[in-house]
Amino acid sequence: MRKINLLVSITAICTMVFLYIPLLAVAFFSVNDTKYGMVWKGFTLDWYLKLFQNEMILHAAWNTLVLAIVSTIVSTLLGTILAIGMDRFPWPRKMNTTLDLILHLPVIIPDIIFAAAMVVAFGFLRALSSMFEPGLLNMIIAHITFQTAFVALVVRSRLVSIGKEVEEAARDLYADTTYLLLKVTLPLLMPGIVAGAMLAFTLSLDDFVISFFTAGPDSVTLPLYIYAAVRRVVTPQIHALSTLVLMVTIIMVICMERFTRKVNIK
Repeated sequence: MRKINLLVSITAICTMVFLYIPLLAVAFFSVNDTKYGMVWKGFTLDWYLKLFQNEMILHAAWNTLVLAIVSTIVSTLLGTILAIGMDRFPWPRKMNTTLDLILHLPVIIPDIIFAAAMVVAFGFLRALSSMFEPGLLNMIIAHITFQTAFVALVVRSRLVSIGKEVEEAARDLYADTTYLLLKVTLPLLMPGIVAGAMLAFTLSLDDFVISFFTAGPDSVTLPLYIYAAVRRVVTPQIHALSTLVLMVTIIMVICMERFTRKVNIK
């Protein structure tokens, strides 16, 4: 038994090293005092300082934040409403199964298929209005479409965990629908809503495939900028940018995990 536990521990450690060594290498070379090559020339933070002097990177960062914030707000609102509607409305059993399947589709289908579907959909919409030309608006709509499903799943899991007993008790105390929603349901759902919002923000921040298919010339995000830059040459400035994006993502994931744990405890 002890040999099995030791083997499992070693395997786990090797797996973690395999996963994180490339990320640590990117962070390591982001402070390397040489523009080209993989030879260590000394420690420097100049590459991080130059990031904030690069107008293209600042513009891409602004697009990324606008895209992530707007899509997160809208998808969190829609996902919360969708979760409450699916869990609290007495749907027929077959209809409930169909809705579950539809809700899971944006989560399980490959990003490339989803992105291609968005391109076709926006192609039809452009025949109706020129506002659906490739650009930031299309990217926001596309991100909302897949983020809503993730938010709804997180919020719905919270709904299942709290049950209906508290709401039924509030109704027994003559709480109307509005009071029940604002004073009972939403406060109980808040940890799940926050966790879903943070998950949506992280997904939008890191997305490349869907953004690539729906972006326009003036709506480049940080993942798209990094992709275009590494096709030419990988510089320490790109390493620094990748490290910053990675750090933000890690912080968001840690916060999301804590909120999720809080949801599970409650």
